[in-house]
Amino acid sequence: MRKHIVAGNWKMNKTQTETVELINELKQQDLDANVGVYISPAFVNLSKAVALTADGNIQVAAQNMHQSPNGAFTGEIAVNMLQDIGVNHVILGHSERRAYFGETDELLREKVQVALDVDMEVIFCFGEELNERKEGTHFDVVKKQLTTALFALDVSAWRNIVLAYEPVWAIGTGETASPEQAQEMHAYIRSLIEYHYGVKCADDVSILYGGSVKPANAAEIFAQPDVDGGLIGGASLNATDFAAIVNGFAS
Repeated sequence: MRKHIVAGNWKMNKTQTETVELINELKQQDLDANVGVYISPAFVNLSKAVALTADGNIQVAAQNMHQSPNGAFTGEIAVNMLQDIGVNHVILGHSERRAYFGETDELLREKVQVALDVDMEVIFCFGEELNERKEGTHFDVVKKQLTTALFALDVSAWRNIVLAYEPVWAIGTGETASPEQAQEMHAYIRSLIEYHYGVKCADDVSILYGGSVKPANAAEIFAQPDVDGGLIGGASLNATDFAAIVNGFAS
């Protein structure tokens, strides 16, 4: 049975002092115990975040990782480095990594496999840009992204995969896909998984929506039958707002 999940992607925000303050504020919030809560601070703050959340239900995820186990890759982080400090979840394929750092679906396929090989849970991001939505090719774009990066995996791998649909045109723009648009795409994504892996696998995979989710719209978006939570950007940097989104399932 799939889980409700709300993951906060803090991106390149918060010093260590600010990270500690935000985590402590978040720990004081009354969070829905039936929702998996993830936070994703910057690399330099991951170890501190793991220590601060060790006594609760908040999980810590990395924002990225390299596909190689080690080597001459200046500035990169390997999966064993993450696991050694207690990080067992990683976000891969975020639209900003694709747009600003040239990450392709072929590269992401490598990263996903490396993570899964050591039982790391992957939050895999994908989604169309504005021109693709306007051209009506958004379903084809999403199908290609998933097919290239994920659909060669064995069905057993899907126990460690969470999907995060990001309509790129709705990230940091103030625009949000309507609940109906989110549901339409999430249902399509689930149908693709069912086609490749069967009904049980499709029913078990959590599919998050990522695109300007806020306290004001979280409940309506999360009420859609195929939306299992959210990947939250800016609103996750405020403990009160993030808690309101986590609690959106109870609204």
